[in-house]
Amino acid sequence: MAHTGSATVTRIVELELIRLRPPAGGRGADGPVLVRVADGEGVSGWGELPRATGAQWDALTSSFAPALLHHSWWRPTEAGEAWADLPWDPAVVGALDTACWDLWSRQRGTPLSHALGGERTALTAGVTLPLQAAVESVAVEVNRQVGAGFKRIRLEIAPGRDLDVVRAVQTSFPFLALQVDAGGRYTESPADLDALRALDGLGLLAVEDPFAPDDLAAHTRLASELRTPVALGRSLDSVEDLTEAIRAEAGGALNVDPTRLGGLTAARRAVDRAVDAGWRVWCGSSATTGVGRAATVALASLSGATLPVETPGAGHRGRDLVLPPVRAHDGLVPVPLTESGLGHGVDRGAVAARTARTVVVDADGTREVRAEPGPARRARARRR
Repeated sequence: MAHTGSATVTRIVELELIRLRPPAGGRGADGPVLVRVADGEGVSGWGELPRATGAQWDALTSSFAPALLHHSWWRPTEAGEAWADLPWDPAVVGALDTACWDLWSRQRGTPLSHALGGERTALTAGVTLPLQAAVESVAVEVNRQVGAGFKRIRLEIAPGRDLDVVRAVQTSFPFLALQVDAGGRYTESPADLDALRALDGLGLLAVEDPFAPDDLAAHTRLASELRTPVALGRSLDSVEDLTEAIRAEAGGALNVDPTRLGGLTAARRAVDRAVDAGWRVWCGSSATTGVGRAATVALASLSGATLPVETPGAGHRGRDLVLPPVRAHDGLVPVPLTESGLGHGVDRGAVAARTARTVVVDADGTREVRAEPGPARRARARRR
């Protein structure tokens, strides 16, 4: 296979599935999974499945990976045909789909952002602040992120911890772009609706996911009342879900997360569909490593994703597992354009240090690779 701009069929000859231990202090016991797909000429592409459950790991190793191994495709948009008859799991599909996009763009010596149709070279960075126990804690953390150059803050809110939090931040930072993520914590009770209506007068970019993900009708009713766009993210598991939400007029903004939607193929379609409907778009990320974050940055280079891209904030701990790390600098995230694919190399030594299990799927079948003792494993990984 010649790795040029000409159209050539791609066949995966090996998949490496790496289950990582959760980082120290991480939530839950389900660590991320890295997926590496390789062609017959030594070129590899990478994807990430964040916080994979045991059932997702089993589905990936026993069904989805073998299906891809036996499927040929010309463009990564066709890779999904391999899983057409398997139960839909957007996170599992997303990891493999992203790896195929990375492989395809590396084969052609093209940055992933260009392969997706992206145009921008740098992105405005946004950061999310989790729920805090006290308003004062929120103000301190916002000051830290603003000092690091972040120009958009997304505040997690909940009933009873919403208006006072937003007003306190706006008092200290009157020109800061703010949006809130309600995380589905509100209902249509009079008290909750009063709070959401009060938020409408505070000049926010968006109020995200106020109601339960399966309650599209409640989102539609609220969206008809507010001037502030209602943003959807958790409510959508596919582009078809987005199409239904647009028809129902259930929002006016979209959080595009490739993991939730089923990878870059679906996420790119979602951006286009939302923009055509007049919705505002930003690219969020549930990724826990730099592999998934780099894919999100490439997606966010699309011209329609005009709101700041989600990135790790100042003080983020833990290794990205890619070099260079995916980080914002003075409030901007560079889009890698000098390297092909994700534009970031996977740090195999760092990956080896966190590896719990490795399964290889190739022509010889599916087999588990036993981990070596820590120092030997890291030394071998550095040589690869």
